Amino acid sequence: MVWVTEKQLQGDTLTQTIICEKTSIDEASEESFKASRGWFENFKKRSGIHSVVRHGETACSDLKAAENYIKTFSDLIKAQGYISQQVFNCDETGLFWKKIPNRTYITAEEKMMPGHKPMKDRLTLALCANASGDCKIKPLLVYHSENPRAFRSHKILKEKLQVMWRSNPKAWVTRKFFVEWVNLVFGPTVKKCLQKNNLPVQALLILDNAPAHLPYLEDDIPEELKFIKVLYLPPNTTPILQPKD
Repeated sequence: MVWVTEKQLQGDTLTQTIICEKTSIDEASEESFKASRGWFENFKKRSGIHSVVRHGETACSDLKAAENYIKTFSDLIKAQGYISQQVFNCDETGLFWKKIPNRTYITAEEKMMPGHKPMKDRLTLALCANASGDCKIKPLLVYHSENPRAFRSHKILKEKLQVMWRSNPKAWVTRKFFVEWVNLVFGPTVKKCLQKNNLPVQALLILDNAPAHLPYLEDDIPEELKFIKVLYLPPNTTPILQPKD
């Protein structure tokens, strides 16, 4: 486990084969041992290690910039007097809402399952909450259709949905959509939440450098919502610093 931890901190890739080879003792020695698949499964249960998918974004992160930014951020919080209820983070994510799992259990007699064509209907969500977790903002949802058939069939009113509904052909969050969400949803919700808890009406919105989060967002915020300050994370630090990532 010491060796696994060291390799993990170094960012090395560890597979079952690599771990078993490291654990095995040369047959020429007096205490020969060869780590089998069964040994590895038991080792996983004992140690709690588990397999994850490596994402390329994390691999190219700027660790130095992230370390420097933590101190800068801490100094800003102290200087402005922000508390966890006033600090918000927002990030977008794609949702393949029709996609089914590509793995399934089958009976012992069967060797394989017939294939299926994956459903790749995607939408994008912008999710936002404060650091204390007690103020979750209505998400922005972007889909490729403004009025899906299901909406027409069931007479759905988009204004009453638990999301702010927007659409474009690629189902992407644009700057226009994001500004609308900040001014129509984020700002009023945060103001109401802070007033309800008798807290000073000031808020810090932390964003990454996504295309929809272009600089000078504060210029598009109306006067009544000027209590919102926007802070951008340094480039290539999102996987390390951004809570919503």
